[in-house]
Amino acid sequence: MIVGVGQYNHRAVGIDDSLEPVALMEQAVHAAATDAGLSGPPSADSVRVVNVIGWRYRNAPRFLAQRLGLGGEDQRGVELVETTSGGNSPQSLVNTTATEILSGAVDVAILAGAEAFKTFMRARRSGATLHWAKAADDDRPRIIGEKLEMSLPAEVERGIVMPVQVYPMFETALRAESGRTVEEHQRWLGELYAGLSDVAARNPHAWIRERKTAEEITTISESNRMIGFPYPKLMNSNNDVDMGAAVVMCSVEAARRMGVTEDRWVFPHAGTDSHEHPFVSHRDSFTETPAVELGGGLALDIAGIGIDDVGVIDLYSCFPSAVQLGAKSLGVDLSRQWSRTGGLTFAGGPWNNYVMHAIATVVADLRERPGEYGFVWANGGHATKHAFGVYSTSPPVNPFRRGSPQPDVDVLPRRELASPADAAGRASVEAYSVMFSRDGEPETAAASCLLADGRRAWGTSDDRAVTSALCDGEWVGVGVELSPDGALQI
Repeated sequence: MIVGVGQYNHRAVGIDDSLEPVALMEQAVHAAATDAGLSGPPSADSVRVVNVIGWRYRNAPRFLAQRLGLGGEDQRGVELVETTSGGNSPQSLVNTTATEILSGAVDVAILAGAEAFKTFMRARRSGATLHWAKAADDDRPRIIGEKLEMSLPAEVERGIVMPVQVYPMFETALRAESGRTVEEHQRWLGELYAGLSDVAARNPHAWIRERKTAEEITTISESNRMIGFPYPKLMNSNNDVDMGAAVVMCSVEAARRMGVTEDRWVFPHAGTDSHEHPFVSHRDSFTETPAVELGGGLALDIAGIGIDDVGVIDLYSCFPSAVQLGAKSLGVDLSRQWSRTGGLTFAGGPWNNYVMHAIATVVADLRERPGEYGFVWANGGHATKHAFGVYSTSPPVNPFRRGSPQPDVDVLPRRELASPADAAGRASVEAYSVMFSRDGEPETAAASCLLADGRRAWGTSDDRAVTSALCDGEWVGVGVELSPDGALQI
């Protein structure tokens, strides 16, 4: 079970007063210990860290354990664990830890993660050297989590590799499916994210607590430039943060031994993990996430409840399309409460560790609402890897169980990707986006196109006539021409 949660934001003025990621984790662990009613960090037998993007520690849990005074000089007797990369990692880590506590392999575990990416980029821009910790090449922790290659070589060749490119494509497909015009849908997205901003304004741990209106979110300005059409900056995940979060998990016996009162106890009831077909090129549709539907549904089934029985929800919200895909697959009405943090734009998007903040927030909520259920969806990659958790202050009738519907996902329909030479000729646009330069110019376009035989093909262009045209009106369903080298022609 979870007995303590902590969050810590550090707003450094410059490099000299900044904190490195493991120092942010240390502060979050102290906050979690205080939350549990402890006088200091517990004597954990396992220190588990979410993979850090902004610094290559090689063994981040060792440095965190050292800072916490666990295991002596060389951390003997303390298991050191790190996750694989992905925004699903914090919830997957909770799922793994709950399973290992139940089996008796672990008694007390500290879970933590942090990014000091704001400081990292500040140092890079100024040419400053960061004297942060780094382990020897052969000093590595135990790694847990599935390593999943998520970029097909054919996608890399077309330059389609980043979430800021792919999630806007999901958005254009979802927009076409909704039947809204481009203008109507943009206003709808503004209202959706204004609601997210309102949540962040009430969250004391959010990075951006200033309320943003729908008009501010959708209006292009110097501070809200277009990133990847149709998303201006305030619809993108915000990794320009220095944030840490931590969770203390333990057995019931350990909680009693440490003197943690029962009003702090929150039980994981069920956890599941799943992933879509790893490469976007092979997905059957840009508007469906069957691994979310099956994975989330299984978590709820294991817990013996339905989504309407859940009182506290946090859906992963790196981009608006992720919110819509998750809500659609899980049966969550977006007119109800669906975020408890404010999402990765406003609460902050510390790369892989956002969901550790979401879990901490949901745990705090559930203590105020005894007996209700909490549900967390974590997502990594291009809406690729997913993890789910069901929580409550009430102990589960049956012991925690972890499951996966992956065999059922793997046999679902997938599309073949045609090579540029084979795809040459007429095709229909399925989804698209345009990446903008920092000067506000539509720079490069990428479109997923469907051929007459049902295969998918990629079309890209840096022709200003094409990139500008794609930002005007609806292009999903429109016929285009693909050249033998994969160039998109309209």
